[in-house]
Amino acid sequence: MKLIVISGRSGSGKTIALHVLEDLGYDCIDGVPYQLLEQLIDTVHPENNKVAVSLDIRNMPTEVDAIKQLIQSLQNKVELEIIYIDALTSELIRRYSETRRLHPLSKQRLSLSQALELENEILAPLKEMAAFSIDTTSLSVHNLNEHLKIYLQGSSKSELLVIFQSFGFKHIHPEDADYIFDVRFLPNPYWEKDLKAYSGKDKLIQDYLNAFPLVKETITNIENLFLTWLPHLEQNNRNYVTIAIGCTGGRHRSVYITEQIAARFKHKYKVQIEHKCLKE
Repeated sequence: MKLIVISGRSGSGKTIALHVLEDLGYDCIDGVPYQLLEQLIDTVHPENNKVAVSLDIRNMPTEVDAIKQLIQSLQNKVELEIIYIDALTSELIRRYSETRRLHPLSKQRLSLSQALELENEILAPLKEMAAFSIDTTSLSVHNLNEHLKIYLQGSSKSELLVIFQSFGFKHIHPEDADYIFDVRFLPNPYWEKDLKAYSGKDKLIQDYLNAFPLVKETITNIENLFLTWLPHLEQNNRNYVTIAIGCTGGRHRSVYITEQIAARFKHKYKVQIEHKCLKE
């Protein structure tokens, strides 16, 4: 099992880092008391082979020997990697002034600058053991995202998941769709007595719709649109995009169009098909 420990001073961007790791398929856990970390590792299902946890001033021992002993104990159980995230003290103070949150060490009646310096001292052993360190002083959320992805997978691009949905306008409206296409202008097999009972996944419906040039043209136009757009969505660090195709009942035309377009993108992207109004 691979365990990534995210550490660093408060306000440096650790929560954002955990979100990136979650998008990359890691099971992420924030703020687990260090006394429970080993038990947590022992209970993780073997199939969940990528886990990320935060270990910082909120949930770690303060003694150097105890910190090193904890890390060594974890290394004996899993493949361990520490990513340390930090920023200049002046930048962390600025961020705290914007959010107006209390520093975890504020209970010790320290000023913010004092708390950050003490935190720096306590975290020093983890910083020294880190395989990768990031200074977020001048980084945007987008830049931090890119740095982590390049380090972890050799590229800042995530593998884009494209979700194709079919639906019926008379039944639902897909609230989660990024793009919606209305194909109710296409010939409707519903009005053909011998075809009404079938769906767009059946060959009879496929043959019927495939015989119309307008249907083929519609599929090609939607395909070309996303051949152009999807690379730009990838560059913008999108992890998934949902494309919904709707007809009247969500049984014939939208199902067929969805299946056809999805098949054309399977070679390049992760593809998921959902038929909202079709009982499988």
